[in-house]
Formats: sequence, structure tokens, C-alpha cells
Amino acid sequence: MSTKRCFPPVVDRHTRVLVLGSLPGEVSLAQSQYYAHKQNRFWHLMGDVLGVDLVALAYDARLAALRRHRVGLWDVVAEARRDGSLDSNIRDHQGNDLVGLIATLPKLRAIAFNGGTAAKIGERALGAHGDQHAILKLPSSSPAYTLAYADKLLAWQALREWLA
Repeated sequence: MSTKRCFPPVVDRHTRVLVLGSLPGEVSLAQSQYYAHKQNRFWHLMGDVLGVDLVALAYDARLAALRRHRVGLWDVVAEARRDGSLDSNIRDHQGNDLVGLIATLPKLRAIAFNGGTAAKIGERALGAHGDQHAILKLPSSSPAYTLAYADKLLAWQALREWLA
């Protein structure tokens, strides 16, 4: 079982919504890109929420578009042992300093967890600090979570309220 590490946060002082995943999967780690697996629906979901075709953009342009729309990205797990990409295989994880990060985001209004594992670990890490912001538990964008895209999108559209 190998040790996996997350990527740096994608945020700036204008970030209003912080989307937190669990830990990048194998394809994402290999490409050094958030949500790089072609079957992961993250870029489709965020594109539909923002009204921007993120899928058509190069990776750096995707990140710039998120920042322009005041959306930040990070993961709740800093490092863990895991075989494969499934959250259920995460072992011996060390959490990211979520409290420290949100303290640097003066315009943050909402924290959105991408999936149940991210929510479980993230809410524990935030503790009472999570009470200062809206908390959204979104269905995972992962292909392993087989909820229909339309149902995922319906839940993800709640992000719009915090970006307006």
C-alpha cells in the first residue's frame, strides 16, 4: 500500500465557496491535476453550475475559471496510504489544516464536501469552525458513486446561492 499526497489548495482572497474532496485518485496523481479521471464528473458539474464549459478548457484555464467565479479547491486528506483510488481504501490518513486555510479566506461563505468521505473527515477537522460557514454535503462526482448525473447536478446547483 503506497502513500498518496494531495495537491496544494487552489484559492485566493476572493474565494467564496471551497470545494473539498477526499484525496486525489490514481489518474489525478499521475497527471498532477484535480479530477483528471475522464469519468469523474467534477468538471462537468462545476461547468454546469457556473455556466462555463470547463471540460473544453485546458487544465490551467479550468483552475483560472474557478478562481474567477470565486470557487476554491482542496482536499481534506493531506496524505494517506491507499491502494487504488477508492476512498474506502484510505488508511492512516493525516488531515489538511482546513481551519488554517479558511482563516486566510476572508470572503468564504460556504464549504462544500465532494462526497461522503470528504464530509466525514472534513467536518471532524473543522469542528466548531465549520459553524461560521454554510456546509454543503454534495454527492460525489466520482464514477464510483453511481447516482444519475441529473440528480448530482440538482444537488450541486445549491452552490449558486453562495456564489451570487
